[in-house]
Amino acid sequence: MSFALPACVNQGNAMGLQQQGMASIRQSQIIDCSALIDFDSSVLAVLMAWQRELHPIHQTLDLLNPPEKLKVLARVYGISNLLGLE
Repeated sequence: MSFALPACVNQGNAMGLQQQGMASIRQSQIIDCSALIDFDSSVLAVLMAWQRELHPIHQTLDLLNPPEKLKVLARVYGISNLLGLE
């Protein structure tokens, strides 16, 4: 089972999404990005928060179907390797 990101992630819904996903990521580290269309760097903050949550238990996120824009944004911020997007 995976946790699906919504079509839109921005400053308005990022904090709620982060909290919503915290419970799910400990059960499944798979994040489905296929619906993600409209987003800003807030999505990176959410993903990194989840990644930090998993670090102490030696787990990492597995991002499925990341859009090209997400990969580019992660590269610009220098965190693509931390999110497994390289």
